[in-house]
This record gives sequence, C-alpha cells and structure tokens, in this order.
Amino acid sequence: MDIPALSMALSQNRILNDVGIAMLSKSLDNMQDMGAAMVETIEAAPAVSLDPNLGANIDIRV
Repeated sequence: MDIPALSMALSQNRILNDVGIAMLSKSLDNMQDMGAAMVETIEAAPAVSLDPNLGANIDIRV
C-alpha cells in the first residue's frame, strides 16, 4: 500500500470538497442578496395601477 500517495489523494479530495463548499456558500449569499433586492423592488412598486380601467374588462371569443 502506498501511504504517501493515499495521503495526497485524501488531501486533494478534502481541498476540492472545501472549495466546493466555499463556492456554494458564496452562491447562496449572492442569491440571498438578489432576493432581498427583489423584495425591495416589489415593495417600492406602486400599489395602484396608473390606469384604473386597465385590466377591468376581458374580451373572450370562442
């Protein structure tokens, strides 16, 4: 059994795992920031339509 090679392989695997977790963490932080910005945008939108008649009637033909 080649112990140094096994040790190197395990170390490399651990590093790749740590990098993957760091990337997922950064991605999660970015998604949370984007979600917060989206909530702010939705809350800042006007609650009432500029044209009160817009969308009041629907024309349907069969």
